[in-house]
Amino acid sequence: MHVTEITSVYGLTEASPGITQTWGTDPLELRVTTVGVSFPGVEVAVLEPGSERKLPANQEGEICCRGYNVMKGYYKMPEETARVIDGEGWLHSGDLGACDEQGYYKITGRIKDIIIRGGENISPKEIEDLLLTYPGVINVQVVGAPDSKYGEIPVAFVITQEGHNICEEDIRDFTRQHLAQYKVPKYVFFVQEYPLTASGKIQKYKLRAQSTELVAQRLTEAPPLPDSPPLP
Repeated sequence: MHVTEITSVYGLTEASPGITQTWGTDPLELRVTTVGVSFPGVEVAVLEPGSERKLPANQEGEICCRGYNVMKGYYKMPEETARVIDGEGWLHSGDLGACDEQGYYKITGRIKDIIIRGGENISPKEIEDLLLTYPGVINVQVVGAPDSKYGEIPVAFVITQEGHNICEEDIRDFTRQHLAQYKVPKYVFFVQEYPLTASGKIQKYKLRAQSTELVAQRLTEAPPLPDSPPLP
């Protein structure tokens, strides 16, 4: 198509549908690591989940926007509308992200996907991004599975490239070398595919349901895996 510059647009249907975009003149690093700056006339902010307080630069919170592009509401669904558009007019995306000093936004995950293990918040995207750098890993999805001790534990569903012999402990050891111990997936399940929507999006809620069944099955086969000590 003779396209020489590709930019990223971020948004959601309720925002018509974009709120930020990178520029073709931006350095390549910004175009591939951020979703750009806010559109003219659109106010974008990172708000603290729960308190709706604006957060300073480089601090993670919920990406929200308000302006002419925000929908009036869901048709004949006032309660659902009130859940996503607050009293100050902010449209809540449900996405976690941060904004740097230059006004460039990064998306770091989904609020509903956050795993809370013994009071510690774990971003699945952080683990996924790391494991995608492991040789032979094509795709990885991390979800929270119920746990009697910690409430939730991270588990990973991994798709590997043909010809690569990767075992569960390989994945756990690699994660342990780069992230805090509580972020290491307790279990790793190797799969051929993920459940998808008609548009091709991965259905994480189905993976969470599968993880509950698979972890329960593991526990009937063998005692729980001990938490490995951190590397010296």
